[in-house]
Amino acid sequence: MKLLVTVLTMLIGVQADVYMHNPRGSNNRLDENGRERNNGNRMFDSQNNNRGGYNVGSLYYSAGSVLPIEWTNQHSCGDPNSHCELVIQYMCGEWVRDGTTTTTIPENPNQCYNYDCNTDIRYGMNENFDYYLNCKLRQRQANLFTADQNLKGQTAKYTRQNPQGTRRGYECPEERDYYPYWGPSPWMDIAVLTNDPTRCEYYQTESQNVKSRWACDLPFSYLQENINANRNNPVIPNTKEECEAVTIENAAGGNSTRGVWKEFPSFNISAPICRENHWSRDNHLGNGVNGQPNNLNWTIPNTINENCVVRLRYNISTGEYPGWDGTVTAELNAQGNQDSPLDVFSKYGLTEDEADDRGYVFENNPNVQMFTDAPNGDNFNLQLAINTAQLGRTFQDRSHTFAIRAPPPEVGENKVHNLNVRGKRGNIVQVFPAVEYDFVPNELAVMPGEFIHVQFTGSNSNPNNNDGQGRQGTDRSNIALLRDQNYPEGTGAYYQPNGMTGQYGNSYPQDIRNASFLGLTQQDLIDLAVLQPGQFRGEMSELDDAGTYYDSGPRKITMPGTAHYMCTRNNNFSNRSQKGRIVSSIEQVNYTPIGYRGGNVTTGHSELNFRIGTLDHLEDIKILEWTPNQGRWEIENKGGNPDDLPGQKIESNFITVYPTTKFTANDEKFTLNLYLNGSTTDNLEMYRADPDTFTTWEKVEYTKQGNALAIETDSGGTYVVTGSTNAGTIAGAVIGCLIAVVLIVGAIVYFRMHPDKLSGLTKTGQV
Repeated sequence: MKLLVTVLTMLIGVQADVYMHNPRGSNNRLDENGRERNNGNRMFDSQNNNRGGYNVGSLYYSAGSVLPIEWTNQHSCGDPNSHCELVIQYMCGEWVRDGTTTTTIPENPNQCYNYDCNTDIRYGMNENFDYYLNCKLRQRQANLFTADQNLKGQTAKYTRQNPQGTRRGYECPEERDYYPYWGPSPWMDIAVLTNDPTRCEYYQTESQNVKSRWACDLPFSYLQENINANRNNPVIPNTKEECEAVTIENAAGGNSTRGVWKEFPSFNISAPICRENHWSRDNHLGNGVNGQPNNLNWTIPNTINENCVVRLRYNISTGEYPGWDGTVTAELNAQGNQDSPLDVFSKYGLTEDEADDRGYVFENNPNVQMFTDAPNGDNFNLQLAINTAQLGRTFQDRSHTFAIRAPPPEVGENKVHNLNVRGKRGNIVQVFPAVEYDFVPNELAVMPGEFIHVQFTGSNSNPNNNDGQGRQGTDRSNIALLRDQNYPEGTGAYYQPNGMTGQYGNSYPQDIRNASFLGLTQQDLIDLAVLQPGQFRGEMSELDDAGTYYDSGPRKITMPGTAHYMCTRNNNFSNRSQKGRIVSSIEQVNYTPIGYRGGNVTTGHSELNFRIGTLDHLEDIKILEWTPNQGRWEIENKGGNPDDLPGQKIESNFITVYPTTKFTANDEKFTLNLYLNGSTTDNLEMYRADPDTFTTWEKVEYTKQGNALAIETDSGGTYVVTGSTNAGTIAGAVIGCLIAVVLIVGAIVYFRMHPDKLSGLTKTGQV
């Protein structure tokens, strides 16, 4: 039985897939009409199912805006069944393009226009030809584990996962399969999400974002001359000594040159985010705890470029294999990097020799003799479905191209939230492993003064027999405000992430003549509903005559409130629901995932500090901040009495931290700094209450740190500072009275000098 459990767990590493849904992942797809992609080798090695991916459609994002990167990974992360790292990167360059054909870009320049494949726009390309040529001719890293795989060559295009050296676009297989990569790469790191956050310091310090790379630099003409000579043997060394020993004869008879061991500078940008993965379920396409795809909110960098792409890699290995064990690694190298020292015998009471005789070894498809004394003397072997090329494996998906542009001047320093659509036409069986339509994000929290940028992109080449409304084969989406809800939402529904109850509203749009959408104009509502500008009339009942692309541009939210909206075309039985909600609140809200590595969470008047080890798991920390008046209203709204709060004057904003109960590891505590609102009162007290009821206020011990009160705590809840003096209130009242006297005296003098003004106000009822 133990053997079967081990085998099943090993098999988890064999068929894992990862698919990116926002921005739209390609999985090597371009614009195919069928459910299967035409060419799995078009741009990169995804290792994914042929049916994944979305047809091409490009968007642009403003630098500094927030983009939810959303994906599903089939075989778990944040779970003991497997070791998992998700590495998210991006690249920009004038050569980056989607192309117009599903054919793989040629390796021979003679097959490209102008004998230059880098500029032949027919072919999709991320990495360029120069990069691949360097990879193809460079010595592979010999200390990489190859198990019992027979590599067909010794350059960087041959790996345990790619032993035949198969080419996919201009990707470098060795760089693709391993992270962090030791050579120069065009990919800039966004985030590393890992099962083991103790590796984060290593990932961050080794990232090319902050650390330069060294490599052997040889003339391009020399590489071209050698591209077919010694086809499977390296031309470019990967050590300084061997590089500088390379002698290149001058064809014209001049002096010979030598290889140069060259430093390639870092990207000089921030180290990548590194933290634990959110948990996802295995064998379930990777949905998270709340049944939603996992995501990462990426703040778009100031890398202004019309041609960018995101890459997501899913590095996974079976839970039994100790790939990060230094002793095991040393033994692997000592054994010639072929035989595995993985112990699959002692747990079954076998010696190493017995295990070898009976097939208990880590190799391809071993035949295992399960019994030595079987009933009736019968004995037999069972073959295990093990593929050593796959038990440690890398999957990936890449987006179609997008642009990063400077935000419009009216945005200024305000935050911009991107609101997009994921999924494609069809029911879940027809689109799997893609998904049906939904808005991304479908729960969006904003503040007045911030901007929302609505963009959709679809396709006219979906399979014609896929379910959906409107013209066959087409993707279309719009936004129409919903009528009011029939049923109230649960208590605290607007404040508890993923804890919504009730429903978004009737599946019928509002009459927009009297509708309000958080301060947007009526013309904005018309444009969102009928996809203007860009479309003028035509058959728009199901958006058939609209184009595949819609762009609202950043729109400013000017008022608080809640807007529920839908897509009128796709909110049908097949797709079930394409609805969304935007909550605009004057409260400051901050969501930040914090794990073992710690970190800070801030609002305008508070800061949480988590030291390394404060948490032993990833926790989504949420802070709400209310002004004193907002806090009093919130207390009343929850059925409490703000007058029950001890003290005569509120000296800080109200801060609510979620989770509200203890969530730290063991007896660890985090620091909460709560800043005062300019008070000079010495008699200060800090209190805590449960934000669900506000029935009991508990006094909390603090230390004063400048203009802040600091506490050490292991729990969330609502915190506030009060003062035991009413000096500020009295001073305010005195000042208010003085101002009133001045205004009254001034008004008397003014109206005595202008009696006509007084009579005019009286007639209009203004006085």
